[in-house]
Amino acid sequence: MARQYWLVKSEPDVYSIDDLERDGETFWDGVRNYSARNLMRDKMRVGDRVLYYHSNAKPPGVVGIAEVARESYPDHTQFDPKSKYHDPKATEEKPRWFMVDIAFVEKLPRAVSLPEIKDTKALSEMVLVNRSRLSVQPVRKSEYDLILRMSRS
Repeated sequence: MARQYWLVKSEPDVYSIDDLERDGETFWDGVRNYSARNLMRDKMRVGDRVLYYHSNAKPPGVVGIAEVARESYPDHTQFDPKSKYHDPKATEEKPRWFMVDIAFVEKLPRAVSLPEIKDTKALSEMVLVNRSRLSVQPVRKSEYDLILRMSRS
């Protein structure tokens, strides 16, 4: 199966690209949007590349690259009553929420900001530009490649 490309969002004060670089790998838990969950559960595969996006930053933008290191499995936080991501309707037998593991690949030489992305005609079809609230998004290879080129210029 061909490599796919994704974008994941995280607030830098919650889990930044520096945190991922330090840890090397992490689980991507706490996603509570059905569309994002379905992408992680049904589509993301080991080896897929991921644009790491800092949301709620000034300016927000793509700051690094990660890779899917483990395919979907039940998100443990849904079962923990102390977690803000607890879901009382989820059971071990019928989990509702899933996560993947991602691994650090690299920090970009230069962050590519959301305003730059929005101003780039070739990126006008990106989910980020059109439905930016989704925390896990598909990215076309051409979009991924262009963002990498922009970060290196």
